[in-house]
Amino acid sequence: MNVVRESTPTTSVTRKSLFARLNARFDLRAYTMIIALVVIWLLFTVLTEGRFLTPRNLSNLARQVSITAILAIGMVMVIVTTHIELSVGSVLGLTGGIASILQVWHNVSTPVAILVALGFGVLIGAFHGYWVAYHNVPAFIVTLAGLLAYRGVLLGITKGQTVAPLDPSFKILSSGYLSLVPGIILTSIIIIGLVFARIWSRRSKLKYGFKVLPLYLEILTIILYCGLIILATYVLYQYEGIPYPVIIVLVLAVIFSFITNNTKFGRQVYAMGGNIEAARLSGINVRRRTLVVFILAGFLASIAGVLTTARLNAGTITAGDGAELDAIASCVIGGTSFLGGIGSIPGAVLGALVMASIDNGMSMMNTEAYWQMIIKGAILLLAVWLDIKTKKNR
Repeated sequence: MNVVRESTPTTSVTRKSLFARLNARFDLRAYTMIIALVVIWLLFTVLTEGRFLTPRNLSNLARQVSITAILAIGMVMVIVTTHIELSVGSVLGLTGGIASILQVWHNVSTPVAILVALGFGVLIGAFHGYWVAYHNVPAFIVTLAGLLAYRGVLLGITKGQTVAPLDPSFKILSSGYLSLVPGIILTSIIIIGLVFARIWSRRSKLKYGFKVLPLYLEILTIILYCGLIILATYVLYQYEGIPYPVIIVLVLAVIFSFITNNTKFGRQVYAMGGNIEAARLSGINVRRRTLVVFILAGFLASIAGVLTTARLNAGTITAGDGAELDAIASCVIGGTSFLGGIGSIPGAVLGALVMASIDNGMSMMNTEAYWQMIIKGAILLLAVWLDIKTKKNR
């Protein structure tokens, strides 16, 4: 008996310390998502007899993921502050419906229709933030009310009709492609920016005494990321080029990654998620920061609304149904913690790509809708378990 009592804890400690050492050294949470994505792509390639990895399907997948990715970028900031946004799908539908009504029924030009739609997204976000920050109404209740109300408003202003067709200048936002030379220039800028960002980040971490990857691993990581970017660009140009929505996602991801990682506002948002009382006592204006976070989420939802309307070539009452759940799932799969204080924009975009890949692959296999929902739910549960597991071993 004594032998058993002594050996069991020892084995447990050994296993735990090994996992913890690997996790601390390689950030297993982040690499697991990349590995999972590769496995998903290989699996669907086999199951669809190679059709999944054709340039045409990958181009469609890139366009498909853009809407969820934009919503997830805004959702990350909300969840990091320990709140939730359940109405982004309805905001998407309403702002897209407003843009289509202005253009189809009132002959408003495309730029004005888009600006009005974006303005409504900002106002809705400010409305949510006001109730959450200045009246302490739980974000769950505020945004749940919004989910119902905005869907009703959309039904009322469209009278239940599909508002179509849009002007070609509007549709091109979703159906257009970047030609070859500008695409090569854009890819080069992204690669150069990535290399400089990694170098700058490494120097900053060393300066303040944070742990960094060994130099050879850092170089290998940069080479891997650059290779993936070049490969993705090559594949997209085997079809028709880089879709415009993908460019919009890349621009938004870079902007909001910079805001969250390199600005005072971003650091304060993470501090609020880590310990809101400590953040308040340290002088952070928690209410104002909460208001801004919801405004940004509403703004991003309206961009997604414009792109969805352009993609459908119409404003419909079903646009954005369930989109909030996909956005939340993308954030969680991408490593955002519901406990607050942890999450990243690239992780959320990667999570959105995982979700879109599963949707795309199962659709190609003609999988029944109920199986798609069951499998996505199981993957979400697995992602949360993995998140808890990695935290316990840190």
